[in-house]
Amino acid sequence: MVERAVLIAGPTASGKSALALALAERLGGEIVNADSMQLYRELRLLTARPGPEDEARIPHHLYGVLPGDRPASAGIWTRLALAAIEDIAARGRVPIVAGGTGLYFRALTEGLAPIPDIPADVRADVRAEVAATGPERAHARLADLDPELAAVLRPSDPQRIARGLEVVRATGRPLSLWQREGQVPALEGSLIKVALAPEREALYARCDARFDTMMAGRALDEVRVLVALGLDPSLPIMKALGVPPLAAFLAGQMPLEEAVFRAKADTRAYAKRQATWINNQMITWNRINTKDSESILSEILSIVDD
Repeated sequence: MVERAVLIAGPTASGKSALALALAERLGGEIVNADSMQLYRELRLLTARPGPEDEARIPHHLYGVLPGDRPASAGIWTRLALAAIEDIAARGRVPIVAGGTGLYFRALTEGLAPIPDIPADVRADVRAEVAATGPERAHARLADLDPELAAVLRPSDPQRIARGLEVVRATGRPLSLWQREGQVPALEGSLIKVALAPEREALYARCDARFDTMMAGRALDEVRVLVALGLDPSLPIMKALGVPPLAAFLAGQMPLEEAVFRAKADTRAYAKRQATWINNQMITWNRINTKDSESILSEILSIVDD
């Protein structure tokens, strides 16, 4: 149990990182990443990881700690995050967990399903089958075995589809059933939960402007280096925002202008999905929708001090 921790969720480009930095400076805190793509070390620019200057101001944890060929999961992240949070708290500092992966926050505050470990051979067989048949056909199989899970997964999401199939094969029970049983919160204590909810059009404008800034930097070079690693295209890192269209440009499959257009559209769509998750799943969190960053900081500090 920690004495106090602050959790900051929000869509991409909503200002979570800057807010977490300012809050850490005011409270004597350290920041823990809760964004699935910022875990990977190969992508700093395209995942909008904090820069060296920010990391020098305040200690940051779980940014760029996994290689791209190692798929992350809510379970892996929760174990790493708990260790970081407990270490920060033990040193008398305030853990500030910031990111946009709603499932990570759910695992941290509501717990994970007690699913037995999946044998490596089962996992390998299922993922090979999904790769061979394609995610759409695998999704159809999942709909027969676990219709509740299939209903909330996109047919283009091979990682989560494979996860559903491997759990059924290894345990004989649907993943959706496991998820309803025996979940215990991983993190207990005084948790201040804040969800940023900026006005939609302003958020989209920030998404577009940030991607332009990335492209003005070395985002394209970052993707070029990533592609040269020859990683499995089904890995999460290969689907990070901006990677597929920029990789297509580098392969000569589309002009740069179209690649940038698609990357921006993908980012806006992702921000919309994140906002929907927050609206539907984080109904007990403190919702902050003010536009001015200083006003947001003041509002959160008032919540912390209550």
